[in-house]
Amino acid sequence: MSALTKTKNFIVLRTLTQKYCPRINSRRHLNLQEYHSKDLLRKHQVSIQNFRLIDSSLDPKSLSGFKAEEYVIKAQILAGGRGKGHFDNGFKGGVHLTKNPKEILNLAKNMIGHKLITKQTPKDGILVDKVMVAESVNIKRETYLSIVMERTYNGAALVASPAGGMDIEAVAEKTPHLLKTVPIDIHEGITDKVAKEVAEFLEFKGALVNKCADEIKKLWQLFLKVDATQLEINPLVETDDGRVVAVDAKINFDDNAQFRQQDIFALDDTSESDPREREAAALNLTYIDMDGSIGCMVNGAGLAMATMDLIMLSGGRPANFLDLGGGVGQSQVSAALRILESDPKVKAIFVNVFAGIVNCATVAKGIVAACKENPPKHPLVIRLEGTNSAQAKIILEESGMPFKIINDADEAAKTAVKLAQ
Repeated sequence: MSALTKTKNFIVLRTLTQKYCPRINSRRHLNLQEYHSKDLLRKHQVSIQNFRLIDSSLDPKSLSGFKAEEYVIKAQILAGGRGKGHFDNGFKGGVHLTKNPKEILNLAKNMIGHKLITKQTPKDGILVDKVMVAESVNIKRETYLSIVMERTYNGAALVASPAGGMDIEAVAEKTPHLLKTVPIDIHEGITDKVAKEVAEFLEFKGALVNKCADEIKKLWQLFLKVDATQLEINPLVETDDGRVVAVDAKINFDDNAQFRQQDIFALDDTSESDPREREAAALNLTYIDMDGSIGCMVNGAGLAMATMDLIMLSGGRPANFLDLGGGVGQSQVSAALRILESDPKVKAIFVNVFAGIVNCATVAKGIVAACKENPPKHPLVIRLEGTNSAQAKIILEESGMPFKIINDADEAAKTAVKLAQ
């Protein structure tokens, strides 16, 4: 599976996760903590708050020379809603303000080593091992600014709103007139004229128009230099002392550019991701965890979507799915089956492959090899169609394994649901 195909498939698979299991927050391939993103902004001359980092050592030297009128202390996890969250030790809030520098370490001590629970984390929360301490700014106004790769425009687009500090989806739905989208010519870039027009749309006045325009152009240069697919600043604020500051940032990166961005990709934080997801990614496979009882092995995002629909229409729910992609080898198939079976929610497994580039015989050999090494814990319903499907069926039948080999997709899905029950 090519890197481009893998990226496209992951976008569709993320949509699938939101459709079939809204509570799961599937992640992009590269995960950067907030302080990493802020550091990238700072390196590219974007105006941000000054900040320091505290780790589990709680070393007071980490704050040496750092002075501010007010400090904001933020737990570092890959989830939103931190300010309204709570910790497993009873401590309330993953974001705190203080004017007393002596309180910083005490606040950090209540966060580090404990799990923070928010609306976007698993039920038992995510362990916090770092806390960012930043200069608090007096915010006069909050705006929204992002640069994204947009298929509609065959390239990048700038999205802006004077209504910042909230979900941009809510702004688009309730007040669409407060949303401005500007397609960007990749060769021309963000011109002075476009930057100024966007700054004015964001309702900056006087000298702040040019300050905001400069920040927008710097953000565009950052977007290009780091091979970003999304650069979201929410909020981009106007302070009471006349500054334009990027208070919070989210950056997504193009996986195809990893060879150019090795330093950035080396920052990838996988500590919070599902170990099955990490194992699959190491094998060039895509794994998504869900909350049902049927494990699914598929090839391609389109077939994954159809398979999820068939399971749901048959009265079941997917526990997970693993996309083999194209050009998969026997060892990868064996590993894929083992990964699916390692999910304790799984009661049955549905293998649904429609092969073009994929070789059905290879898939069959991988399944048989895995089952001979470790007898299957759960019933396997297998539908293999396409390249070498006849040979694959012979391999499965001659294995002597108790597979349910079913050609019809509807019947296969119904059987999987029945077996899972």
